[in-house]
Amino acid sequence: MISLVSDFRLATRNLRRNTQRTLVATLTVAFGIVAFLLAGGFIAWIFEQMREETIHSQLGHIQIVRPGYFEKGIADPYAFLLPEQSLEQQTVEKVPGFKSIAPRLSFSGLISHGDTTIAFIGDGVDPEREKPISSRVAIVSGRDLAAANESAVLLGEGLAASMGVKVGDVVVLLATAANGSANAVEVKVAGIFATTTKEYDDSALRLPILVARKLMKVKGATSWVVLLDKTTQTAEGSNYLTTVLPAKDFEIVPWTSLADFYNKTVVLFSKQVSVVKFIIGLIIVLTISNTQMMSVLERTTEIGTSLAIGLRRNTVMRMFVAEGVLIGVMGGLLGVILGYLFAQVISSIGIPMPPPPGMARGYLGEILIDPQLAFDALVLALVTTLIASVMPAWKASRMNVVDALRCNQ
Repeated sequence: MISLVSDFRLATRNLRRNTQRTLVATLTVAFGIVAFLLAGGFIAWIFEQMREETIHSQLGHIQIVRPGYFEKGIADPYAFLLPEQSLEQQTVEKVPGFKSIAPRLSFSGLISHGDTTIAFIGDGVDPEREKPISSRVAIVSGRDLAAANESAVLLGEGLAASMGVKVGDVVVLLATAANGSANAVEVKVAGIFATTTKEYDDSALRLPILVARKLMKVKGATSWVVLLDKTTQTAEGSNYLTTVLPAKDFEIVPWTSLADFYNKTVVLFSKQVSVVKFIIGLIIVLTISNTQMMSVLERTTEIGTSLAIGLRRNTVMRMFVAEGVLIGVMGGLLGVILGYLFAQVISSIGIPMPPPPGMARGYLGEILIDPQLAFDALVLALVTTLIASVMPAWKASRMNVVDALRCNQ
């Protein structure tokens, strides 16, 4: 321990001998870390926003369905109906972090207005229970559904545009009921909504659940959607429900199993962050390695003298490695501080972004630097400078004493 302290004390003195080179090396590390934090923070913000938009516009945190519903329910959803009221719903309300539970009845059919008829996918919802779950569904025009039994409908923005309808128009919904017969209902367009997913908005509508049950001639729901206080409680909530609800009657599906687009986006962007990290790390390694090598060449005679008076070779090596570590620590800390300040300024202004693929609207981006990202940045700075210092340190420790002493003669 004493030896380690001595190494870093001596390394500090050596770095102060050439402040200009030390400053350049430290700033190189710092701005590399800033670049990593800004790129990683922007992607982290995208992940968070996309995750919360997905949860609070479509999926909720957990969905409870009959076993096999998502595999076979598309062909025959009414063979997988959940009851209207049951003791199990009261059990669900005891899940850690519980906030809301809402029944949904999924169905499909044709929507008609004038001479235009288009296929749709629909959800029958309880407006009051659905409100906290769908908090990020934007009502573009009109209003939200008010009651579970009103003869009204919410149309996705793309679907409304394809139909050429506006708020207040009357449309006809035609579907095949559970008993195989055709059934229709006439409803007024209460509002037009938009989510982050353009494909969903182009074909989706929402109907009060009692009207949907009347249209489909069924009772119950195809799923119960559960909302929790925090997304981080999803795994705990899923595990709890798996233990308290009978597996033969209920299947517990967390939102991550249903968010295919989100999962693929995370995989893609995570690879991009890895590429950025590699490039920044390579730049830091090359820069610090060059800086350390210049230091070794300038101090060749000094190193030879130290070796001649009995200084161990591994001590010489530790000295140069310690210098690299100090540069990494100083550059990493400075980079994290600057990165956080830049992130705050940029986030307050916003980054205008065009609509991504699959989305209808652009947005103002921000930079989100969480503790894990800051820790990763510090590790990146430390590891790269440590790697960069090894080769120069090894060369310094392996110098021939006689040649080193003659270097400047």
